Amino acid sequence: MDLTFIGIDPETTGGGSPTAWVDEDTADLVIQGEEADQSLKSQISETEWVPGHDRGIPQHENVIRIPARMVPILRRACDVAEQRARLRRAAPRGSADGCPPGDA
Repeated sequence: MDLTFIGIDPETTGGGSPTAWVDEDTADLVIQGEEADQSLKSQISETEWVPGHDRGIPQHENVIRIPARMVPILRRACDVAEQRARLRRAAPRGSADGCPPGDA
């Protein structure tokens, strides 16, 4: 998997490093951040955010906290991901990116 580095928390001092990347193959955002504390996880788990949707945090997922100061970095990551996804959809089979459309 190849990642495009987008940015790191501008206030990183070495004790943590919230970071954003875009997966070059899937255009997915890849985010590193501080794991939410138990109080926040409980609030999220116990609230019905979407009617009829399961409550709780699935075992394969986690809740992370991203500092507000990273909003410009996340906007850029979203723009890069959106552009990469558009290019993947537009690329014909056997194109320059070397991947048939839809391959991850």
